[in-house]
Amino acid sequence: MMTVMTSFGEVALLLAMAAGIGLFGTLLRQPLIVSFIAVGLIAGPSALDVVHSDAQIDLLSELGIAVLLFLVGIKLDVKLIRSLGAVSVMTGMGQVLFTAFFGYLIGLAVGLGHVTGLYVAVALTFSSTIIIVKLLSDKREIDALHGQIALGFLIVQDLFVVMAMIVLSAIGIGTSDEATHGGGSVLSVLASGVAMVAAVILFVRYVANPLTERLARAPELLVIFAIALAAMFAAIGDLVGLGKEVGGLLAGVALASTAYRETIAARLAPLRDFLLLFFFIALGATLDLSLLGSHVTGAVIFSLFVLIGNPLIVLAIMGAMGYRKRTGFLAGLTVAQISEFSLIFVAMGVSLGHVTDDALGLVTMVGLVTIAASTYMITFSHHLYALFEPWLGIFERKGTPREPSEAGSHTISSFQVIIFGLGRFGTAIGIRLRKRGVRVLGVDFNPLAVRRWRELGLEAEFGDATDAEFVAELPLRGVVWLVSTVPIHPTGLSHEDARRTLIQLARTAGFTGRIAAASHSPHDTEMMFGSGADMVLEPFQDAADRAVELLCGAEEEERTEIPEIATEGRMTA
Repeated sequence: MMTVMTSFGEVALLLAMAAGIGLFGTLLRQPLIVSFIAVGLIAGPSALDVVHSDAQIDLLSELGIAVLLFLVGIKLDVKLIRSLGAVSVMTGMGQVLFTAFFGYLIGLAVGLGHVTGLYVAVALTFSSTIIIVKLLSDKREIDALHGQIALGFLIVQDLFVVMAMIVLSAIGIGTSDEATHGGGSVLSVLASGVAMVAAVILFVRYVANPLTERLARAPELLVIFAIALAAMFAAIGDLVGLGKEVGGLLAGVALASTAYRETIAARLAPLRDFLLLFFFIALGATLDLSLLGSHVTGAVIFSLFVLIGNPLIVLAIMGAMGYRKRTGFLAGLTVAQISEFSLIFVAMGVSLGHVTDDALGLVTMVGLVTIAASTYMITFSHHLYALFEPWLGIFERKGTPREPSEAGSHTISSFQVIIFGLGRFGTAIGIRLRKRGVRVLGVDFNPLAVRRWRELGLEAEFGDATDAEFVAELPLRGVVWLVSTVPIHPTGLSHEDARRTLIQLARTAGFTGRIAAASHSPHDTEMMFGSGADMVLEPFQDAADRAVELLCGAEEEERTEIPEIATEGRMTA
């Protein structure tokens, strides 16, 4: 006699499948979203058919959406848009309008109806903040100019998401069975929405800071309170007709001004990922694989549109505003996918009866293709730029006025040392060299790092060590040392290549001086020497050697002048 699996057993099986398929996905360098949707497809009725506890999974799914929107609300920092100026707003709105307009026309061309085409077009405008931030953080490019611009227009997209969901909720008013009074129901829901916003404003003004400060004495209680607030606002939003999504978002906004928002966000991120697993499982389980075949043509066309069209519009807008083609290209690649919000948005349309499950299946296929492809595009963005750079000149204005204004022009025409990477190590080297009378130029791809150097009275230039044009334009004549302190990527994918690329580009540009690079492991040191470095700086080893000297009372060694500086490093024979 066959034993029916319990709900607990189903969840346990789904978690085991998610762990196994997720591990396989990480080996392919894919975001977990792709793996989680695959779990739903495999566990759903079209394959293994092991998902039957629909009520329990839907409950976890809805809680996950509430927590996701809560975290969007708590991180909704419009100050970043203001700090980056018009480029965030112009690029974000330009990409949204371009994608929505042409996506709608493509939808009509492939046979979608007006309503379905509009839903799909709007869904294509959302890019995944979670995926982009994760990839840029892994590459340590989140603080680079293109990373900061990408964050800016992602916030613009988040605001558009909020507006779209509010509009969708308003359109949905009156579609439920209880809404039999037409305009009265609409007025009632709008009044309830105004009341919720007013409650949030009062909470932020009088309650949020003292309450969170009190709760923060017990961090676990602060997390429980945040979850409770998200669930409560989501429930109220659903009750009055605004939807769980808007309610969860308002809950996040209520805590966005507190000093503990980053702590709350960090603690809830793992819970968000866990609960969203069930949303994507529920999504995959509702899709009929036999019906997806009918959408292959449309999915391919929409996917190519997102993968190629979105980066091009960002590149064009940023080029017109005076940014270099490299910055526009790297920023544009970040919008070459659709978001988890795209699926949530279309799922809302399905629940309201505006579109069918076929539309959700189409958007899901586009999501799988674009998320998978764009992950590799962002990971290998510098290689792609090198490949397409000869054809990108039309997207760059002469003089690129935006970026030089960030870096400024240096007043000293010749330098003895140029340091790439203005973090703590590079800054410490630069300050000490200046004290010895050495003329130093710093180079970094992070405008904030450049600004900090200039505040210290040091000369700095904004630029990328892997950009051949930039390296060739540097004042290399008379330079004795090029020093790379660029952080080393933990997986060895990006910045190790940047150091080797710098060595190659400097020699190609005719640099005849010596090159030093930072290293944190014996293998890395050997590789740097093999790439042509004259010296490898090992910060931890050198600091330990110096500490031992001080502890043992050794006398300070005599210091020599340029060009024999930095002779304490690990050098070739």
